[in-house]
Amino acid sequence: MTLQIFQYIACMITTVAGLFALLSPEKAVALTGLTPNGGRGRTEIRCVMGGLYIALGVTPFFLGGVAFTVLGVGYLAIGVVRLVSIFIDRSATPSNWGSFAMEIVLGAILVL
Repeated sequence: MTLQIFQYIACMITTVAGLFALLSPEKAVALTGLTPNGGRGRTEIRCVMGGLYIALGVTPFFLGGVAFTVLGVGYLAIGVVRLVSIFIDRSATPSNWGSFAMEIVLGAILVL
């Protein structure tokens, strides 16, 4: 029961992150280091970091089971690629390490 509560919290964190990117793309990019060029760039931030994260975060509330696992695998994949990129791109910043830790923790919670 406790694990399931943490899984729902992970989904809520995902949804809130998506809402943040959707409603305030300028603030979202300040956290990530992305630089959108004009309206097209802001639209991409809203769609990918906003819309996709919202959809991924709310889907497990409706489908349950395997949807938690899919979201978790997604987080773990992002975390693994981020870890490799931190070394390849020499981008070992505190925010990058924080994102990596969050992705691994949320991914592990969701796949358990």
